[in-house]
Amino acid sequence: MYNQMNTRSALNAYRQVSVQGEVQEADPHRLIQMLFDGALERIATARICMQQGATADKGERISRAIEIIEGLRATLDRERGGPIADNLDGLYSYMTRRLLEANLHNDVERLDEVSGLLKEIKSGWDAVRPAG
Repeated sequence: MYNQMNTRSALNAYRQVSVQGEVQEADPHRLIQMLFDGALERIATARICMQQGATADKGERISRAIEIIEGLRATLDRERGGPIADNLDGLYSYMTRRLLEANLHNDVERLDEVSGLLKEIKSGWDAVRPAG
């Protein structure tokens, strides 16, 4: 009844519009949450691609996760964040290296390590609610 490729394209278009709408309405705190979610989703998808031998897709997902992590890194406020921002900067740099290594060596454990680190940081961020 429906062409699977067209259905997939329609779903992707819907997701894109949905995400764009959410981004436009989100406060800065929520935007950071969305970045964490996006990075985690791409790492999970890269893991599946890696297990299925989909090398090009794996590389694309890992590249996107790295872009998001670098985006998180760029948002760090070093003046107000002090040592915490410095520590996060180092951690984000480490995660980027580990993702590159995971891609190069097809290493699921490195993907899982980065995913775990991101989940830990995200849980701390989720626990902090901005004032008013």
